[in-house]
Amino acid sequence: MSQQLKIIISGGGTGGHIFPAIAIALAVEEMRPGTEILFVGAIGRMEMEKVPAAGYKIEGLEIAGISRSNMFKNISLPVKVLKSVRSAKDIISEFNPDAIVGVGGYASGPTLWAGIRKHIPTLIQEQNSYPGITNKILGKRVNKICVAYPGMEKYFPAHKLIMTGNPVRQDISDLATKRNEAKEYFKLDGGSILLVIGGSLGARTINHAIKNALQLLNGNNIQIIWQTGKAFYPEAIELAKQYTNIRVYDFIAKMDYAYAASDVVISRAGAISLAELCIAGKPSILVPSPNVAEDHQTKNANSLADRNAAIVIKDDVAVQQLGTKVIELVNDTNWRKLLSENSKALAITDSANRIAKEIIELSGK
Repeated sequence: MSQQLKIIISGGGTGGHIFPAIAIALAVEEMRPGTEILFVGAIGRMEMEKVPAAGYKIEGLEIAGISRSNMFKNISLPVKVLKSVRSAKDIISEFNPDAIVGVGGYASGPTLWAGIRKHIPTLIQEQNSYPGITNKILGKRVNKICVAYPGMEKYFPAHKLIMTGNPVRQDISDLATKRNEAKEYFKLDGGSILLVIGGSLGARTINHAIKNALQLLNGNNIQIIWQTGKAFYPEAIELAKQYTNIRVYDFIAKMDYAYAASDVVISRAGAISLAELCIAGKPSILVPSPNVAEDHQTKNANSLADRNAAIVIKDDVAVQQLGTKVIELVNDTNWRKLLSENSKALAITDSANRIAKEIIELSGK
């Protein structure tokens, strides 16, 4: 009988980090039933709610990222980092894991660093085509690095790299059979359907671009499923009252239905959103966020656009151009088909299992 595994998974901040982390946890449990998994997140962030909702224990660290809008907020950052590393060491000592996995987000760095110092086997799951500075530093010291894009030896030691892709929600892998059910769920029928997603927290530019284009889209018989995030939700609800073909949500719980119903998707270019779009095989217009570390969303988006698997519109012109580009794409069946086929060709469908296998091997059990 194999020994029980104990694994720490650390990170979060957005759905793009949390949902893949949960997918990895589920895959490890499926391969090794009885595995004990502990999550480590950042106090006050989304993971402290979403992880327990998925049935897992989580410990919180008092940690925040670098503020680019208010540099005075960064004065206390070194103290918070040191405090978080000490807290992470205490959590690791008490839980005594066989391996530690960092999935990105504020808590990931201190937890991995504490694990390295305590000589616990460590693994980074790097989602992006351009890693942040924390992962670049930690990459020299961790045991393995699971990546989703080719060419990552530019940033990490080549012998540590394993191409695994990015894990996504399992329910989006078979959408064809769900289309009619999904359209019924959103109560939409009769025209092309546009799905608008700005990430789990919403996207200001995309929301304003859709607001600006509502009349144009409505005049071209385009129906909209619109995830706004919490901040823009009240305004979007008011705007939608003028139309019969718009469905507004602050957060879409049934993303498999949203993808299944849609003909075209507008999205930010977070790594997990792109992995989902590829698996779903959806023609997409990407508006990379300029407000992320090292502008990694632009690099992610270009990695698809360079393969003719997505369209990219810059954030600073999106409000003016997005509506017209949607109509162009909706009206061009061949273009949509090409984008769909090329994006689907980039999909890795068993990412969570690949990563789980590496974690189990790393544990030595």
